[in-house]
Amino acid sequence: MLFIAVDDLRDWVGFMEGYKGKVHTPHMDELASRGTAFLNAHTAAPVCCPSRVAVMSGLLPSTSGIYNNGQWWKPNLPNLVTLPEHFRDNGYMAAGAGKIFHHTVGNNPPVIWDEFQRLVFNDDGFSRSSGRYLTLYPYTKRQPVPEEFPYSGITLYSPEVDWGVLSKQENEMDDYQTVKFCTDFLTRKHDKPFFLACGIFHPHLPWYVPQKYLDLYPEDQVRLPEVLKNDLNDVPRAGQKMALRKNQDLEKVRAAKKWKPAVAHYLASVTYADARIGQLLKGLDKSSYGKNTIIVLWSDHGWHFGEKEHWHKRTLWEVCTRVPFIIVAPGVGKSKQVSNEPVSLIDIFPTLIELCGLTKKPELDGVSLVPVIKNPNFLRKEPVITMSEERHTSVVDHRYRLIRYNDGTEELYDRKNDSNEWKNRAADPALNTVKERLARFVPQKWAPPVLSKKAFQFNPKTYTWKNKKTGRIIEGGQTP
Repeated sequence: MLFIAVDDLRDWVGFMEGYKGKVHTPHMDELASRGTAFLNAHTAAPVCCPSRVAVMSGLLPSTSGIYNNGQWWKPNLPNLVTLPEHFRDNGYMAAGAGKIFHHTVGNNPPVIWDEFQRLVFNDDGFSRSSGRYLTLYPYTKRQPVPEEFPYSGITLYSPEVDWGVLSKQENEMDDYQTVKFCTDFLTRKHDKPFFLACGIFHPHLPWYVPQKYLDLYPEDQVRLPEVLKNDLNDVPRAGQKMALRKNQDLEKVRAAKKWKPAVAHYLASVTYADARIGQLLKGLDKSSYGKNTIIVLWSDHGWHFGEKEHWHKRTLWEVCTRVPFIIVAPGVGKSKQVSNEPVSLIDIFPTLIELCGLTKKPELDGVSLVPVIKNPNFLRKEPVITMSEERHTSVVDHRYRLIRYNDGTEELYDRKNDSNEWKNRAADPALNTVKERLARFVPQKWAPPVLSKKAFQFNPKTYTWKNKKTGRIIEGGQTP
């Protein structure tokens, strides 16, 4: 099993045709041609931590109680069995590198892996090859930003929000080293099957890339997303609040005339991530495991570049919930398959259980996609849902999207005839039946949010967490 996660990758890849210009993703496109590309796949949550916990646990946020990036699953849910642990319980070796779970100490404990590469960061808490700033790790201290970082000239809300060209050699960059760990793993002889996870950090901010990737996207050829003036006029107040919480960042980018450069650097980061996937696939194909390894590629959520007057993620519209998703299953299904069935990333866990013949887990919220892999025209009966930390919910089927906010207000879009989701038809009586059908899938029960990371004291020497209120100690494995 080769399990590939790509961070913040929206549908701007060749095989999904989400970007209106030319985007260079030859390796992801080639991977899509090897198996089944799911073109109507959606994340369970529109932000990193809850999305990744949903994938790795097979549980919706409304089941797990993980709703935002300020929560740690391990000290809150110590008995939760995640994907790598379930594979280990079924005789597999679990290894990985990069960002698989959210990259904080309470979300990727060493105890769940047989091997995991942990990149070494400088004393200032920065990775100089990608710009990752580990303020969320208790064992790094905030320091001044390194002078060599190629600032764009705009600081929106943190030093992470930046883009530019790095002078580093490509093989010094974090994602290259992440993939190298995985390709080195593939050169070794293993006595039992493996679950190998590879987490690519690009195109997450900061968008730092070598010059050759930026050269592929001259500014005069960059296509900005289609934006409708006054697009939020028919959106309920709760939706407007969701969109406008990052509007000031978009306005800063526009005022500085940096909109196109920002898009160019994101696209360059996408192509850089694609190059790393090419590096990984080359290593797999050269290994003795190339012909019998299941491959899964997914992204945790998309990203807004001005659509709905928003800059960032954390929304329930198409550009944030729809993500690249590919499964290559040797001996199951055919190559060059495309499915437009609505699927969720929480379906990954039960799908891999069926493909690999593992012990079933009836408590999972997702369903196996094996019937779709065997027949891409297979019709699923249920839509898929995405939920935000405010308990707003998006429900998507083959054609429509319903957004139900926690105050009962709604949006309804005909995605077939309105791919930009510009016209809210929730008040259209002709679509009442559609709205009522989709509304049945809005969760009626929501797990209470688990405790914030502030509720725990982390000990980096023993890699344990102590609940500050109860004193309970949770073991996390060896010190990284």
